[in-house]
Amino acid sequence: MTGFDVTGTSAPWVVFAPRGTAEVQRQLSALQAKGGQVHRFHASDLMTEQGIHHAFAQALQFPGYYGRNWDALVDCLDDLCGAVTGRVGIAGVIHGADPLLEAEHFPLFVSVLCQGADRTNSAVDLDGFPLDRPAVAEHFIFEFDAFDQERIAGKVRQPDLVVTEGEGFVAAQLDPDEWH
Repeated sequence: MTGFDVTGTSAPWVVFAPRGTAEVQRQLSALQAKGGQVHRFHASDLMTEQGIHHAFAQALQFPGYYGRNWDALVDCLDDLCGAVTGRVGIAGVIHGADPLLEAEHFPLFVSVLCQGADRTNSAVDLDGFPLDRPAVAEHFIFEFDAFDQERIAGKVRQPDLVVTEGEGFVAAQLDPDEWH
């Protein structure tokens, strides 16, 4: 058991792993084999909040009225079209994530990704009512060239997230006591 599954709709939502991890690659291939989509980002494009909004809007085909703020990012991650998800799910892979650890917006960015994925991976709305769509798998993977598990876990840890560590990975999801 790896402690994460990017092909399904269960937490954790964000995984931090060394570049080229065999298990991550296996799971990405399995997601694609089911019809899901893998969208790739490079950390150099995500070093500013504006860069994040631009890169995500382009790659994930956000609507023209996308507000380019954190709340709008959560909303758009929760409402991705079938062309982007293959009606199965997506994995957003962030290559070269090392410099993002020092970005001022990094903790908020991780929390926002967890918020969007938490909503997408659910078949009910925020009030607990069934949605008119099934849950869609949505996960994000940060790939590091120099993977320092303790340092990464320390940077990810924040009051609204549950952070877990496994053999060769760190993972994050929303803390249900804070969010549900």
